[in-house]
Amino acid sequence: MSKIARRKFIQLSAVATAACFVRPGKEVQAEDLPKLSEDDPTAQAMKYVHDASTVDAAARANPAAEQNCANCALIQGEDGAEWRPCQIFPGKVVNANGWCSVWAPKA
Repeated sequence: MSKIARRKFIQLSAVATAACFVRPGKEVQAEDLPKLSEDDPTAQAMKYVHDASTVDAAARANPAAEQNCANCALIQGEDGAEWRPCQIFPGKVVNANGWCSVWAPKA
C-alpha cells in the first residue's frame, strides 16, 4: 500500500467512526416498552400485580399499606407516569400503582 492510499484509508476510517457517533439514534422511551403482564413468569415469581390495593398488607414481607411501585426504590423513569421501567423487570414497564415482593423503600 502506498502512503497516499494509507492516508486516504485513515481519513475515511476517521470519518466513518465519527459518523457512528454523530448519527442521531432513537432513544428508547418508557412508552416504547411493553407493559409487564401479571401472567409473565417473572412477574408471577415476584408476585407482581398491577394494583397494590389487591394485595393483603399482612402478607407482605415488610407490611405497609402504602407500598406501591411508584414509591419503590427500584422504579425508574419520570415521576407521575402511569407506566414506568423497573430494574427487576428489564425491557418492560410496570404500573406505578402496582406492587411486587421485591418492593424496597426509597432512601
